[in-house]
Amino acid sequence: MNKKLIASSRGWMLAVLACSLGLWLPASAQAQVVESVTSQIQGGVEVVRIDFSQPLQAVPNGFTIQSPARVALDVPGATNGLGRNTVEINQGNIRSVNVVQAGERTRLVVNLKTAAAYRAQLQGKSLLVVFDPVVAAGPAPAAPPVFAESRNLETQPIRDLDFRRGTDASGRVIVALPNNQIGVDIRQQGQNLVVEFLKSSLPEGLRRRLDVTDFGTPVSTITTAQVGDRVRVLIEPKGAWEHSAYQSDNQFVVEVRQQKVDPGKLSQGPGFTGEKLSLNFQNIEVRSLLQVIADFTNFNVVTSDSVTGSVTLRLKDVPWDQALDIVLQAKGLGMRKSGNVLWIAPKDEIAAKEKLDLESRNAIQNLEPLRTQSFQLNYTKAADIAAQLTAGTGAARILSTRGSVIAEPRTNQLFVTDIPVKLESVQQLIAKLDIPVRQVLIEARIVEASDTFGKSLGVRLGGSDLRGVRGGDPGYALGGNNRIAIGGTYDAVSGTTGEGAIQLDTTNTTFVNLPALGQGGFSPSTFAISLFSAAANRFLNLELSALEADGKGKLVSSPRIVTADQTKAMIEQGTEFPYQQATSSGATAVAFRRATLKLEVTPQITPEGNIILDLDINKDSRGETTAAGIAINTKHIKTQVLVENGGTVVIGGIFELTESENEAKVPVLGDLPAVGNLFKSRQRSSNKQEMLVFITPKMIADRAAAR
Repeated sequence: MNKKLIASSRGWMLAVLACSLGLWLPASAQAQVVESVTSQIQGGVEVVRIDFSQPLQAVPNGFTIQSPARVALDVPGATNGLGRNTVEINQGNIRSVNVVQAGERTRLVVNLKTAAAYRAQLQGKSLLVVFDPVVAAGPAPAAPPVFAESRNLETQPIRDLDFRRGTDASGRVIVALPNNQIGVDIRQQGQNLVVEFLKSSLPEGLRRRLDVTDFGTPVSTITTAQVGDRVRVLIEPKGAWEHSAYQSDNQFVVEVRQQKVDPGKLSQGPGFTGEKLSLNFQNIEVRSLLQVIADFTNFNVVTSDSVTGSVTLRLKDVPWDQALDIVLQAKGLGMRKSGNVLWIAPKDEIAAKEKLDLESRNAIQNLEPLRTQSFQLNYTKAADIAAQLTAGTGAARILSTRGSVIAEPRTNQLFVTDIPVKLESVQQLIAKLDIPVRQVLIEARIVEASDTFGKSLGVRLGGSDLRGVRGGDPGYALGGNNRIAIGGTYDAVSGTTGEGAIQLDTTNTTFVNLPALGQGGFSPSTFAISLFSAAANRFLNLELSALEADGKGKLVSSPRIVTADQTKAMIEQGTEFPYQQATSSGATAVAFRRATLKLEVTPQITPEGNIILDLDINKDSRGETTAAGIAINTKHIKTQVLVENGGTVVIGGIFELTESENEAKVPVLGDLPAVGNLFKSRQRSSNKQEMLVFITPKMIADRAAAR
């Protein structure tokens, strides 16, 4: 395969410039000679005049460099007749002119103090390079030149306009031109970007307004319209943005991307960081264009003989690496980098060569002699490393097809047999895997707090009439011989009237029995009063009872465990309670049910030093006893959290609030104002329970910290 080496250097030394390639001419046409180089100022405009022995056929192709400021022109078929390579000017913005002969062409390099736009024109046997004046400060700076001058004689219709999203969330406006002669003017107008295509027409189907907000790029809308003999494309971006534009043959692309500001970088911008250049070539050979781009780099460029064709390219202030990428995409070329050498060829040719190289390496591996090497492992089991070395097939396998490994568990050694290249890979793998595993101390604090409040008010009301028991007339007269006796119960009435030998007590003489309830295992306080007659044979008894209870409690459980990074660990403590269960034979057997405090955790240390925890926490306790056995009260949390080293986080909690208010009363009487309180009982209770789980992981730096 024949290739041509193109050398380049960032220093722009004369010897390297002489290696750049230009447009080739036959040997019979090499009669053009550079006779003189002069500079003058005409009407405030700086002009560099290059005199030749014969008139030039066309204006030479050229390109510019922003930093350092230079303009380069290639004259094919010319030789240097000055007798020197450098002409010092030091006038205005022009420093000097370098005239370097390289094979069958001569390169003219104009060194400037400040970057400036230029235009070249022919005048007899002379080439005039006219530079726009550089105005440091002025009331009205000159209008910038258009992106590309129009060379069309008649108006041409735009073929198509499309919008796409770039890989870095940039917005790309792609315009299909009728030919590569269309003039383009691009400028920023306020917050918008205006692109005008000179001497062009817009078909009716392309006159529209596109809303591209949903693409997620800085571009929000695109509006196309016909303005005179121009087609205007108004691009409306949002936020902080920057743009770049280029034309490749009949395709013009405007790329708008979000401006990325990095205070640590000297220059801001997207991924392309090469020096900026401007190129304007009409149907230039791809090989010659690659030579021009190579002059800006510190790379040596090797192009394949199969790289052919020509391209029309217009770039303005574009990094050289982006310019190279544009050329490669336009012509379906690929690139491979080796040190400071770039190899450029068609993509299928590169793929074929890489496939051939891979097959050659595989053939060498199949013939290369084997070696056996032992590896002593300190922190990892030899069997685990051996399984990883033999796992996988094809490209995923670390050892070659001829390789083998033996793990010796007693001395924790590996014996690997393979070619030397694979042995080096195994050694590098073991160096990364056979390291001490970092450990983590995990402490969990389970806090259970309770707050209880209870209040109860009650009354007992009773009465008795002992006149009939003590020999008097029982009850009260109703008229005639009829009398009526009143008591708390039927037994009390019978005992009062003397119908039976029934003992009167507080149980059967009470007709309102609504006492206060006990709270927290304590009986309520009581106060009683009795109203009786002078003979002490008629009684009215009243008892008031009340109790208020307030309780607070806290239970703290703190399990702790130490484990290695990404290793599951568990700690458990609890009690087993027996219960009866039926067996398959119909008999009963004793089984046990656990009520445990359990912490199960798997830590993972992140590269930033934080800790990811997979947690499973149980907090059980004994519940009430039923006929079927003892019930278990359970509280369970299972989650994954990210915690900083040494930090504490609340991973969960359970809050319970139970409130109740009860009232018991005698119908009708209990509803009476004021007096109704003697015929009712009230109870109110509030019970709050809360459980919180705190987790604190800490990486253990040394063994002493784990004790």
